Amino acid sequence: MREFDYRRAHDVAGAVALLGADPDARFLGGGTNLVDLMKTGVERPGRLVDVTDLPLDRIERTADGTLRIGATVTNSDLAVHPEIRHRFPALTQAVLAGASGQLRNMATVGGNLLQRTRCAYFTDVTSACNKRDPGSGCPAIHGEHRNHAILGASEHCVAVHPSDMGVALAAFDARVTYETADGTGELPLADFYLPVGDTPHQETALPPGALITGVTLPPAPVAAHSRYRKVRERASYAFAIGSVAAALDVRDGVVHDVRLAFGAVASRPWRAHAAEAALTGGPATADAFAAAADAELAAAAPLPDNAYKVTLIRNLVVAVLSELAEEATR
Repeated sequence: MREFDYRRAHDVAGAVALLGADPDARFLGGGTNLVDLMKTGVERPGRLVDVTDLPLDRIERTADGTLRIGATVTNSDLAVHPEIRHRFPALTQAVLAGASGQLRNMATVGGNLLQRTRCAYFTDVTSACNKRDPGSGCPAIHGEHRNHAILGASEHCVAVHPSDMGVALAAFDARVTYETADGTGELPLADFYLPVGDTPHQETALPPGALITGVTLPPAPVAAHSRYRKVRERASYAFAIGSVAAALDVRDGVVHDVRLAFGAVASRPWRAHAAEAALTGGPATADAFAAAADAELAAAAPLPDNAYKVTLIRNLVVAVLSELAEEATR
């Protein structure tokens, strides 16, 4: 591991200033992803700015019902918070489906959003990888890609984003707040992650030197009736090979409101707008759910070894929405 400087920040402005003073610096939260990447040589920061002492570890409700989640809130604390459990159960389920209990105790909300792909070519510094070494190629396309993207990929990168939490946040129109030397900013999560295109190494729309300070969740009554379902290759701690965050409001057999997002299918949490549009105002039936999934997955471009994900996601959508629709009639 490369030698590095270590500083502990005690206020947001000081953290931003410390990072701005060193172009090779990185913010350190729980370190559950960054430290691993440092050990393998993928990340080689000259300075770590520890932000765990910043006053960003609270979840607060505003007068209009918006939830403000601080960037250093741990995944464990997020999952058990009463407001999250009751108003956004799919978010609680997504967080609990991710990693192990020990890692959730360390991992932070801000760090979760910024975690990097687990593609084996990315994490192996002896391999080519456009995300790690722009212009070197994407060996996954003709190599091992069973768990890679079927939506939104390009000839330059087919890696997927590993976050479970991010999938639920995408379904509920979360926004990311941040601080820079020039002041405060905010990005919808839908715009936070950049399309892969020909620059897969540029992963987010955060300005240079920005510190994520929190995530906001606007009121969403439909979210109270939501679920997160994750499929993985083993039942214990593992990343998804496909997941769905769904919320459904059914009235007299008709879909009044619906939210859908997919995980492990793209370089970012994938909001299923086409499926939502196909469902809204229509019948809450298994056939309608399948047709909506097909509408979203029509854009899929699977590789030879990951075409199974199209069927997997379709079946997940039908199963989860059918369960939610049945519960609405009880």
